[in-house]
Amino acid sequence: MTHDHDLVLRPTEAQRAAALAPPPGRTGGDLVVETLCSLGANTVFGLPGQRALALFDAVGRSDLRFVGLRTENNAGFAADAYGRMTGEAVPLLLSAGPAALMALPALAEAAAASAPVVAICAQVPVAGLGGGRRGHLNELRDQSASFREVVKSVHSARTPSQIPSVIAEAWESALTAPPGPVYVEIPEDVLRDETVIPQVTGVDATPHELAPRPELTAVAAHWLENAARPVIIAGGGVIRSDAAGKLRLLAERVNAPVVTTYGGKGAFPWTHPLSLQSWLEDRHTTDFLEDADVLLVVGSGLGELSSNHHTFFPAGRVVQIEADLGKLESNHAALGIHADARLALQALLETVAEREDPTAPERVRLLLADIAARTTPQAQAPEHQLLASIRAALPPRSPSFWDMTALSYRAWSAFDPKHPNTMHSGQGAGGLGYAFPAALGAAVAEPGTPVLAVSGDGGAMYSIAELATAVQHALDVTWLIVDDGDDEAPRETAADPARPDFAALAASFGVPVTTTTPQSLRADLTKALKTPGPSLVLLHPYGARA
Repeated sequence: MTHDHDLVLRPTEAQRAAALAPPPGRTGGDLVVETLCSLGANTVFGLPGQRALALFDAVGRSDLRFVGLRTENNAGFAADAYGRMTGEAVPLLLSAGPAALMALPALAEAAAASAPVVAICAQVPVAGLGGGRRGHLNELRDQSASFREVVKSVHSARTPSQIPSVIAEAWESALTAPPGPVYVEIPEDVLRDETVIPQVTGVDATPHELAPRPELTAVAAHWLENAARPVIIAGGGVIRSDAAGKLRLLAERVNAPVVTTYGGKGAFPWTHPLSLQSWLEDRHTTDFLEDADVLLVVGSGLGELSSNHHTFFPAGRVVQIEADLGKLESNHAALGIHADARLALQALLETVAEREDPTAPERVRLLLADIAARTTPQAQAPEHQLLASIRAALPPRSPSFWDMTALSYRAWSAFDPKHPNTMHSGQGAGGLGYAFPAALGAAVAEPGTPVLAVSGDGGAMYSIAELATAVQHALDVTWLIVDDGDDEAPRETAADPARPDFAALAASFGVPVTTTTPQSLRADLTKALKTPGPSLVLLHPYGARA
């Protein structure tokens, strides 16, 4: 018979010794760092500020790699990309008040993309909490309230003893499907004051698995194997759960064409005979999806960009696999399966029988031919030429990060990412300035792999300061800026802001610069990507600036 006391973990002699004689001079900041290290963190992003100095001092005493950026929002974008590339929770360290609030847009993007960022933010001293308005610098009535509707979960530590458990709880939340950003708040004096709490070791924060209900996957399998025209929509959840291989096996078993959402690009091979690629904003694709008698949606909520701006209305049965309960059947009635994409696809593979359909590849070929006929007129040919040059220059396994700019909008549909988890953009929340700082985070995550960032001249202005970060850390990122603001470009009201001489500005940071044209883009970009360290390629698609 097992009793509760039999399950108590006994400390080792080394742990007992460490507890009786903790290192002197430790603070709450050290407790944060020790907890992060115990959880497996090795890299942190952020920007020091007054309320968080004790935390950053503790980082300096540790083995953690600190990557400091020049604005909090950019630090958040870098952490987001690091989390996307590694699948690991990544700490983002911030000060209080404006410093914390500056990171909100980046955390909104991380939430939309399910990136596991653990934002640890300082606060004013404990005595200033609760809306008392004591006049502290950086004081907010309720700082955590600003984050509550953005992040996945909110956590707070008000005493040093709470720190390890609170951070472990947040870490587990960030990694549990659907992964996403979380917020941890710790007052300045809790971080700053010395503590006699023993050194933190052995912290566990294992994420919960979100398995599907077997009766639901049995019904879904029955529908798929007996369908006449099944189709699969693969979203970002397939990428985040590392389920691309299982998706391909299922599609091939039931001979179902697959279209990937913009967040799911790379989840299915671009040139596969069953690949519908990513032409979600094309009416031919919308019609094809509406004609399916069984539509399997994996890891997507079928939001605005995944439903041709809500003009998609499925006529057949819909099965939706989604880890975010709030997205389940939020846009279309379906057999909703609340589960991690990888576990649900595995359950289907264990259940579904083979379905023969020799017509499926031909239907895919005809659809892609219709799309090609529509998208190759002269008016759109220049964009396709630019994307072809970028694809030819970029190594197949190099990640690329795209800002909200005209070339990116075309890339969402037309760019072949070659491999899963190699193409990312800021389309989750739709904010500007994502590409370059995110590419820096990816370069930290994958040293030795060249990374590409693509921005327009307007979006690039959000990230200029991070040229200093790229140089400081010698990060292997090539920044392609499409400087199309000249007299031959289309104009819109208030859409032609003044901009700097990007080449001169980059050169002032010591970053190598190449000014290119559409005709020379492939060669120039290839060379820049092969050059170690940061580089800038400035493209004038309509000719040189006056």
